[in-house]
Amino acid sequence: MDVIDLVLMICLVSNPSSCREERLHFENKGGLHTCMFLAPTEIAKWSEEHPKLRVVRWRCDYPTNELTL
Repeated sequence: MDVIDLVLMICLVSNPSSCREERLHFENKGGLHTCMFLAPTEIAKWSEEHPKLRVVRWRCDYPTNELTL
């Protein structure tokens, strides 16, 4: 199955300088353009489930095969 990542840069509401990247994986149903179109709805859902975190930036990307050593 092809996957697309919705990459969120999220920060703590209580400490805006404490940020990290979060990747949400979705089935690829039309490429990056479709992801960009559907992303705001998914970000809103995610934000409701994580009220202590704030999405400050986002993008769609293909997953990377990063190896952790």
